[in-house]
Amino acid sequence: MHWNYHPLAPAEVAELSKRAGVSPVLAELLLRSGRGRDDDASQFLRPALAGLADPFLVPNVAEGAERLHRAIAKGEKVTVLGDYDVDGVTSTALLVTVLRRLGLEPSFVVPRRSEDGYGLSRSAIDRALEAGKPELFIALDCGTNSHEEVAYLASLGIDVIVVDHHRSTDPQTARGILINPHVNPGEGASAEAWRHLCTVGLVFKLMHGLLKRLRAENVPAAFAIRLRDHLDLVALGTVADLVPLTGENRILAKHGLRILQQTHRPGLRALMDVAGVKLGQEILPVDISYRMGPRINASGRLADAALSVELLVSEDSRFCFETARQLDLFNRERQEIEREITEQAERLIEERFASDPGIVLFDEAWHPGVVGIVAGRVTRKYNRPCIVLGSEGLFAKGSGRSIDGINLVEVLASCSEHLTSWGGHPMAVGVSLEKSRLEAFRAHFRGAIREHTGSDISEQRLEIAAWLSLGQVREELMDELDALHPFGQGNPEPVFGVREVVLRQTPEVFKEQHFRFWVENDSGRRLHGVAWKMANRLPPCQAPLDLAVQLHWNHFNGRKLLQIELVDWRLAQKPGN
Repeated sequence: MHWNYHPLAPAEVAELSKRAGVSPVLAELLLRSGRGRDDDASQFLRPALAGLADPFLVPNVAEGAERLHRAIAKGEKVTVLGDYDVDGVTSTALLVTVLRRLGLEPSFVVPRRSEDGYGLSRSAIDRALEAGKPELFIALDCGTNSHEEVAYLASLGIDVIVVDHHRSTDPQTARGILINPHVNPGEGASAEAWRHLCTVGLVFKLMHGLLKRLRAENVPAAFAIRLRDHLDLVALGTVADLVPLTGENRILAKHGLRILQQTHRPGLRALMDVAGVKLGQEILPVDISYRMGPRINASGRLADAALSVELLVSEDSRFCFETARQLDLFNRERQEIEREITEQAERLIEERFASDPGIVLFDEAWHPGVVGIVAGRVTRKYNRPCIVLGSEGLFAKGSGRSIDGINLVEVLASCSEHLTSWGGHPMAVGVSLEKSRLEAFRAHFRGAIREHTGSDISEQRLEIAAWLSLGQVREELMDELDALHPFGQGNPEPVFGVREVVLRQTPEVFKEQHFRFWVENDSGRRLHGVAWKMANRLPPCQAPLDLAVQLHWNHFNGRKLLQIELVDWRLAQKPGN
């Protein structure tokens, strides 16, 4: 792994430190992220809900709010169809919860992966209409490219609202009301703070617009709803969907995580319990990405994601407890399937595709519902974009994950002649193609990645955000770093370098994969460290080392302790190397 560090001018760091009243370390991090101006630094460190823009600035939110207003006024039948991932599930739960409080009784359906495929399919629509034809049909986290399906609904006399954030693969304009910042966003919208909202964030904006509309008419029910109380759902979907945690996403996630840790929602409390997330304790994005999110996703991957929606909207504590346990069982099953596929995928890469800059994997026996997780694992391990496909009839279907600097949406656009459907975000995509096109797609994808990067992808690079001394690793620094949370896409967690550290004791291996270690600063203070999945690469004792680390709080037995987490180590080098 190659360590990168680009020094900043000391005078510039000192000036921002003095001007913003922060430590030189925090000043360096702000400058490195492009937030060196006073107003940028202040807004980033203290993201306020008051900083959210008028919801009606988002194209078509006004039209969507007006159509919902009419549905409420007339007591119309409304049907909601949301995608089966965390963003789709939380979007559906948020919309259904608010509309119920405004007097509607919307029905909802979630596509079944094995029966309906992805998104707003004709199969999913027909199942949704079994309960009766609604006046209004709302598609969430899907539908941007479903022109035929939207036209079909319109032909039945059903009005359609689509709330989605996936890029368009077709310039044709869909009928109905489309709320998607990436499609006809309007002049100057690319710089707007709401541009990269995921679907649950867009539903939040739509509900904000609807409440403003109703409050303008003094509708009592609208005044009884505190929309900020629903930010727990918004944070859950936003963090899980890998959208940039900048702009309004940062505001919503920052405040939503705080509400989530004290949530009164029975379903979320039950989910947190089975996931090992303690109520009242600080919740970080990793708790969503690796604990709560996978359990919500597991129902959509292996069963019916409507179960997860029911969990989030229910007020029945017993039902929530039983449902959360069921999701936990689904997740355990998913983990076992995923482990097997990951092992097979890694063997396939080593045997056939180790030199490919972009990797496409397929196996007839792989479950299409878990290949996205496998794609994420092999992408991280091999530091290159990877698409993993399972079998579904005549088609190969699955998901892809990317690495920083490579936009998979742009790459797939150049390969679209081989695909029957595709879409998603720069870092995560869904793909479907005929099996007969696999080899042609693999070759085209490989070439497109090479063209996108200008060369083959080289050794993985590690960006060092700042160099610290062990004496700087203190609680005061941790308090400052807390202001940078939440970390995620667009706001990566900083990796710090620490020079010439000497381990006085042999690291202690545990669970055969990890190890613990201890270091001392110049004043004799002992700091505890942990290295995950690095037991096969133990650092030597009594030799000067450079450490690349992240700094975390470790909550244990009611105490909060500073912990160093090792990212990489090397024998000590001179500054500048």
